[in-house]
Amino acid sequence: MASPRSLALFLLCILAPAPPVPAALLFGGGKSAKAAAGLDMEWRPATATWYGDAEGDGSDGGACGYGTLVDVVPMKARVGSVSPVLFKDGEGCGACYKVKCLDRGICSRRAVTVIVTDECPGGLCAFGHTHFDLSGAAFSRMAVAGAGGRLRDRGQLNVVYRRTACKYGGKNIAFRVNEGSTSFWLSLLVEFEDGEGDIGSMQIKQANSVEWLDMKHVWGATWCLVRGPLVGPFSVRLTTLSAKKTLTARDVIPRNWAPKATYTSRLNFEPSL
Repeated sequence: MASPRSLALFLLCILAPAPPVPAALLFGGGKSAKAAAGLDMEWRPATATWYGDAEGDGSDGGACGYGTLVDVVPMKARVGSVSPVLFKDGEGCGACYKVKCLDRGICSRRAVTVIVTDECPGGLCAFGHTHFDLSGAAFSRMAVAGAGGRLRDRGQLNVVYRRTACKYGGKNIAFRVNEGSTSFWLSLLVEFEDGEGDIGSMQIKQANSVEWLDMKHVWGATWCLVRGPLVGPFSVRLTTLSAKKTLTARDVIPRNWAPKATYTSRLNFEPSL
């Protein structure tokens, strides 16, 4: 019997809308396409709070679906929950940002780098505000030496932020086959994308086929396809959300794939924006 989670994923996959037309096709190439896609390297104002233990790594799991990955290196203590304007219905999952506070009396000039792993939908995160709810450890790192406790005592800070390249320290992109997947319904979660960190579209190609099949974005970092029977090995093609960079992992998911298994590619995006 399917678990409630896998059944929910299946229903979302059926009901999810078709993939949108890429911004590059709507706005053309070059700088205008990047601007339309939201790749902005300027420092911008936001607010920040912290949650969990004072020096903790943040909450387990999160709306992106990374599960226990948020508890270990390279995500450990670098996780962040963001407001909907940055979460982007889950397409912002995996994006990396530099965040820093500006009070010279207590704040370091050093910015902390955080990875989007969760969404904060209400309170300070509502009404179109740009907000970061950081792990206690990440929040504390914005302070000058020895002032982490005093900075946390402030609770809410005015900060500035900007996009930055994700760098996962030698890890390659991996694909977790979600629980409940079958030869007629395949659900994948994408992990450890260097560079932009987020994914705008995803396609797979079956064994002995030339046709690339569009996967649907379900939620967080999860994509799915209802079609069958599907025959592995599968190649996977990813296109980033912002700059439309493309990477193809050939035969990355083997013929004898299994639900809840993770398959690591030999590739990653350039660790730059």
